[in-house]
Amino acid sequence: MTKPPALELPPFAQELAGTLSVHAQYVLHGNVRDDYLIRHRGQDRRFGMAGLLWHTLRHHGYEALVRYDVVDGFTVHPAAALPDAERLLGRGTVGRRHRDRLLRAATRPALREMEPLLRAVATGLPPQRHLRQGADRTAPGPEGEPGPQAPRRLALLIDYAARISTDVGHLSEAERDFFLACLKLANDVAPVHHQRSGRDLFNPIIWLTEGERDLPNWLVSGSDRIRTIGVPLPDLGDRERMARLQTTEAAPVPSAPGSPDTAGSPDAPGSPGTSDAPDAQWPGPDADRATHEFARAAAGLTLREMRECARLARDRRLPYARMPDAVRIYRLGVEDNPWRRAHVRRQISEGERLIRARVKGQDRAIDTTMDILKRAALGLSGAQAAHPGTRPRGVLFFAGPTGTGKTELAKTVATVLFGREDAYLRFDMSEFSAPHSADRLVGAPPGYVGYEAGGELTSKVRADPFRVILFDEIEKADKGVLDKFLQVLEDGRLTDGQGITTYFSECVLIFTSNLGVLTEDPVTGAKRPAVEPGTDYAELAATIRENVKRHFVEVVGRPELMNRLGGNVVVFDFIGREVARSIFDLQVRNIQALMRRDQQLHLRLSEQAGADLAARCTADLDNGGRGIGNALETLLINPLARALFEEGELPEGSTVTVTSVTEDPERGGVRLRLRIDAPGEGVPRP
Repeated sequence: MTKPPALELPPFAQELAGTLSVHAQYVLHGNVRDDYLIRHRGQDRRFGMAGLLWHTLRHHGYEALVRYDVVDGFTVHPAAALPDAERLLGRGTVGRRHRDRLLRAATRPALREMEPLLRAVATGLPPQRHLRQGADRTAPGPEGEPGPQAPRRLALLIDYAARISTDVGHLSEAERDFFLACLKLANDVAPVHHQRSGRDLFNPIIWLTEGERDLPNWLVSGSDRIRTIGVPLPDLGDRERMARLQTTEAAPVPSAPGSPDTAGSPDAPGSPGTSDAPDAQWPGPDADRATHEFARAAAGLTLREMRECARLARDRRLPYARMPDAVRIYRLGVEDNPWRRAHVRRQISEGERLIRARVKGQDRAIDTTMDILKRAALGLSGAQAAHPGTRPRGVLFFAGPTGTGKTELAKTVATVLFGREDAYLRFDMSEFSAPHSADRLVGAPPGYVGYEAGGELTSKVRADPFRVILFDEIEKADKGVLDKFLQVLEDGRLTDGQGITTYFSECVLIFTSNLGVLTEDPVTGAKRPAVEPGTDYAELAATIRENVKRHFVEVVGRPELMNRLGGNVVVFDFIGREVARSIFDLQVRNIQALMRRDQQLHLRLSEQAGADLAARCTADLDNGGRGIGNALETLLINPLARALFEEGELPEGSTVTVTSVTEDPERGGVRLRLRIDAPGEGVPRP
């Protein structure tokens, strides 16, 4: 059986340590401001980046880690190496840290003064000895001076490297000269021989930056001596190790991540055996299961953020078993969770009647929708996946003929779930068909117009994370917008142009589309119906789903979007004559209710007038319920408004009865014959 290594490092640190013989500089980018775990003799300890790098390098014979940033200048770890660092870089140029405090500040050199200091670290020799680097290091110096000592084995960490330049695309003369000197140094410097190990390793310069493009491209790619290494977010295994570590730590009062004086110390806060006594209720019973749930819920978080979640849980007196709740509070900023309320489940159960009353003739689509909503209320959406915690609560894709109730059902779902239609957020995808229109959703990148405003989607979801979001007519969206949807469906989050992450884990997303109803002739481009009214629903649903899939796979080239929608495609049926009449009656009742509320008038239709209007409004069902509404507007609302204006002011409570609907050849429409009864007495008027 193979014995595990005594020291287990994160993969990116292993990559750096394994290539010190061939690379003089490294660019670490990505998740560089996190905590990192080192396993030593089977026990995990956490460190900031500087602490991790020091532990990595000292095992290869390095004597000190020099750190530079534009605020504090140069500092050194360990503290005992301060005299040697000053002899190398000059007195007063190196400060000293202890935990998160700067105990002794250093003189911060200007960029034009940096090149000899960086060269001193890279060669391990003071600036005045660079030219003698090839000389015999043991021979006596001039006038009997002792010969030069062997070069020091050091590493330099340049922190906040992206902040050295004001604009990486438009460097000042001093910035250009500085980065050019660094590139030249990478090509010129030689490895330093270590007598004890017999190895020749570079004294590396390590740049820390969030993005790979935060440094000049010609520097990053200008030499094979410079290696870029991505630092990823922690995987499930790392998160489980951190979750387990939190059960042994007291309420954290940590050093600043990246502080080498504490992170690199065996007595650093957070190291096993050195923290205060942990909460007696932590981890509590069934700790292994709670640890796994914590790690799953923290998908997408850094290890440092997991530690903050644990701090939040302790502050709110939450038991360890409720760490997923602490993660949700940390992400969303609110403790109240409507999905956990009993009345949400009750509203879903009772709201089915409301939905069927408002959306006519779509029983099978409503059945599928209700199943998905019940699944969302129970938190079972994506339960089969390894990391379902950050995915949206529910996803629905409404497909089918126009005017069949897709948008109406989305509004009703918002009312049922949250008791109000203003929880419904609609985006018309026809407004997002141009290239770069995705910037409207998530905000423009830095330097572009509108950057300060943020994204229309992300800002509204952050303001209220419990939303029903409708993306209407998704087939009209630009491919860049579809890519954003892919990220939301998979990860449940988006990062806007300002770098702020928005979580969609409490949202229900609804996409609507008319895809699949029409097909296009590949030769003539003419469109023809793919399905006809009266088609059996099972056949209609299968045809539409297949056509929707073909569109995303063959036309758009986004098969992964269809894959993520899975079985959430809800197909709407055509509107039949019987259903059309019920929609007509419902819309007439809406008109009557509005007149009672706003005009204090009672609208009535005689039997003959109602039959005539119904026949006219439901004659053409190609546009479904929306077409019925448009016909009602033309045949009832417009002539009714004209007739009421001709009548003048009517007493409140009057009853207006439409007795007949006749053709109006002069106006090219219809004319209504009305009988108006004053309140309390019948006063017929022709």
